[in-house]
Amino acid sequence: MAGTKIQAAEHTVGEIFDDAYQFTIPRYQRPYAWTTEQAGEMFDDLLAASRSRDSLSESDPYFLGSIVLVKAEKQALAEVVDGQQRLTTLTVLYSVLREQVSPEFAASLEKRIFQKGDPIKGTADQPRLRLRDQDQGFFEKYIQERSGNDLLPDLRNVTPDSRLRLVENALLFKTRLNALETVERERLVSFIDMYTYLVVVATVDFESAYRIFSVLNERGLDLTHTDILKSEIIGKIPEADQDAYTTKWAQEEDDLGRNDFGDLFSHIRMVYAKTKARESILKEFRASVLSRVPDGKKFIDDVLVPFSDAFEVVRSASYAGGPGAEEINRLLAWLKQLDNTDWIPPAISYFSRPTADSASLLRFLGDLERLAASMLVRRVDITRRVERYGRVLDWLEKDRDLYAPESPLQLSGDEQAETLAKLGAEIYTVTRIRLYVLLRLDSALSDGGTNYDGYPLISVEHVLPQSPDVDSVWTHSFTAQERVYWVHRLANLVLLSKRKNSQASNLEFEVKKTKYFEKTSWPPFVLTSQVLASDGWTPAVLEERQETLLKVLGGLWRLAAAAS
Repeated sequence: MAGTKIQAAEHTVGEIFDDAYQFTIPRYQRPYAWTTEQAGEMFDDLLAASRSRDSLSESDPYFLGSIVLVKAEKQALAEVVDGQQRLTTLTVLYSVLREQVSPEFAASLEKRIFQKGDPIKGTADQPRLRLRDQDQGFFEKYIQERSGNDLLPDLRNVTPDSRLRLVENALLFKTRLNALETVERERLVSFIDMYTYLVVVATVDFESAYRIFSVLNERGLDLTHTDILKSEIIGKIPEADQDAYTTKWAQEEDDLGRNDFGDLFSHIRMVYAKTKARESILKEFRASVLSRVPDGKKFIDDVLVPFSDAFEVVRSASYAGGPGAEEINRLLAWLKQLDNTDWIPPAISYFSRPTADSASLLRFLGDLERLAASMLVRRVDITRRVERYGRVLDWLEKDRDLYAPESPLQLSGDEQAETLAKLGAEIYTVTRIRLYVLLRLDSALSDGGTNYDGYPLISVEHVLPQSPDVDSVWTHSFTAQERVYWVHRLANLVLLSKRKNSQASNLEFEVKKTKYFEKTSWPPFVLTSQVLASDGWTPAVLEERQETLLKVLGGLWRLAAAAS
């Protein structure tokens, strides 16, 4: 291995989707896994970069990352060790773009998706990218072949997940591209082809390629962006003051820990830039933050220390500033249970304000959690979440009224109605939001006093089973249509502090109450207690319960439609 030759070079996407490479995804690789959130993020980044200059010829290069290959020099065949997700998503994007550009552009895109055979070389027409054997037939038929693209809307329930991701991402790209004019679509094609770069790292054997991949992805204690920034910032402070400011810096890093301290700089960048990161944290931090606070002493005193102190409170939910502290920490705890951290920059920005007292913090956090919960329920993607929080930060910086109806911190009437509609739909089927919504609802029913920290195995259970026995009481109490309608909705769901039992979940209602739900050692979930108090479980009971629970959530998050 010591003598293995490693090649590394920067190439445009157009150079990569060319005859020099014939990509294959080996059997040992995991399936294609990028969701619409990741694919949408890549699309938004590329589109934004393509619009960054008036003239395409003046565009700054856009770096899409690196790929690691097992590939012999001067041979096209390349096994992909790292980079499958990006190469596959680019192919999906090219395939969809092919249908929405001029015939000339479509013909060029076709060449980037399929290699044309050459009778002199003895080569046949073939895809430039081949997925794992398990998925290639589907990929070629519905994505790479033009005739298959029209069938995608009929494949929304296809299995397995790797194929569903391909379909969902292709449909996402179709939707995003439909909103653009043809000239902008073709500009995007040209930008990706000529100004978007990947670093291709290639070696002739798998062991070397995997070692390179491991090194590229290793998270050790090498120099981080905070180490580099520390050297730059403190290096510009007068020598007489450097020791004192080095101590201040080290104290903040020790208080947060190395990883969280690194995250803090990303949050500070967002506070100042108010947009999603497009380039490296170092480049963006210098441009967004240090350009506005170039004095090192002022940066540490007025930016680093206040934001670090605020982040320490936010991440640990440990506010101790007077009346209302308990409710403030409770709201922080709820925010921490979200599946993202995009809310943190507005939170630390508000906490770092000298004028922030417990009353104003409580009001702000209440509305921030409302906004964050609504975006969670409405499945707002990362690009649009960050854009919304960026507008909140802009209003904060300009000291505008955050509680005015038009404020980005507030929900519009349409957003309130959409949130309520999503809550009233099949909430169970969206794994990442159902537990948050149910715990939030249970807390509201108990006047916010329940502490769930001691029950790490809280699960969501159906009262009406998902698959009741054919001759059970359930099939007599509910028609097949009623079961389909109600089984995954809010009214039919309860919380348990144990792992679900698939056999017990199909018990009849009265037996289920006494043998499965009624355990004195479990916490007093109000949602579950309400079921224990019910004499029966019928469509009429569920109708009334659904209306009641939606009104509670509507009151909790001030969803105006709940009052109607």
